Amino acid sequence: MAERKSALRRAPARPALDALLEQAKTVTLTDAEIQEQIASFVYGNAPKGSRITKESARLAASRVRVSASS
Repeated sequence: MAERKSALRRAPARPALDALLEQAKTVTLTDAEIQEQIASFVYGNAPKGSRITKESARLAASRVRVSASS
């Protein structure tokens, strides 16, 4: 079995990535942006050859209700 020594090392410092992650924490998405992300996820994960279109994914996403967990 191959050894996985690379997984034991600490990841290299990535200050540009860290700055982008911190910036992303402050972004608030609108309901429309969330719906579009859901539609994109549905469409992107549809099996090849399926009849799912981007528009049908948007329609399905518009029926999904997202609520904050308590």
